[in-house]
Amino acid sequence: MSPADAETRVTRDDHEVLRLWLRLLATTNLIEGRIRRRLQDRFTTTLPRFDLMSQLDRAPDGLKMGELSRRMMVTGGNVTGITDGLEAEGLVARIPDPEDRRVLRVRLTTAGRRAFRLMASEHEGWIVDLFAGLESEQRAMLSDLLGRLKLHIRAKED
Repeated sequence: MSPADAETRVTRDDHEVLRLWLRLLATTNLIEGRIRRRLQDRFTTTLPRFDLMSQLDRAPDGLKMGELSRRMMVTGGNVTGITDGLEAEGLVARIPDPEDRRVLRVRLTTAGRRAFRLMASEHEGWIVDLFAGLESEQRAMLSDLLGRLKLHIRAKED
């Protein structure tokens, strides 16, 4: 018997869109759970640490703490705690902003960039493996449909 998840609460009487939403949620939770466990087992790290390093990998000049917080959609306190740990390990550094010396930017160190690239390479392989149950055309269709749904939802916000 498979473990219970959000989708197992659905009955025939529930609306189709509710069933769909719960299936999306359950699938997302399954994928995220696998990735979290693999990051912990393989690299003794967490998904939030990986996410922060990912943001910094895309910004070679570093990012201000507030920008990191916005990109990761977490509080500044969360970013500070993650950054403190990564800095203690020598994976990130806080550097003065060249335009405003009162502001600090966070950037990956050389060791941090090297560690992240190894994690990112394996992470990509894990994702590819998890989606291998779908044919290429099915993945493209799912991507297109989710993209349309995302646009529709964003339009509702305006």
